[in-house]
Amino acid sequence: MLRYLDYPPIWLLAALGLVWGETVLVPQSLVGAGGQMMGNALILLAILLILAAVAGFVQARSTIIPHQMPRQLITGGIFRLSRNPIYLADLLLLVGFSLRWGAVSGLALVPLLAWVLHVRFILGEEARLRAAFGAAADAYFARTRRWL
Repeated sequence: MLRYLDYPPIWLLAALGLVWGETVLVPQSLVGAGGQMMGNALILLAILLILAAVAGFVQARSTIIPHQMPRQLITGGIFRLSRNPIYLADLLLLVGFSLRWGAVSGLALVPLLAWVLHVRFILGEEARLRAAFGAAADAYFARTRRWL
């Protein structure tokens, strides 16, 4: 059953569900209007990152599904800045919604989600890229940071 649910958006939704559940059970307003505005800005930035990354996948005609073998090594566009812009966007969404909802303790989930994404997805994706593209993948990894 877990393999059908083992996708990054599911992990993000689980983290967001915990944060939202906390705000329902223990309403918080520790961040104020400035924090909510910062949360909104991070959510917008995350959406833009996701759209830019999806455009890169579509243009390269490669798969966006984490467990599949890639058809192309995407190194242009947003992928020049980050090897994992969608995972970075997932973290920004978690921070953004935590701030927007005033759930500062939700920020504690950010390193946990980063670890899950790294262990469950990034390491496997990098191995598949190395297997498929060899030295080109290694060169890309050497010049482009994993997150930022």
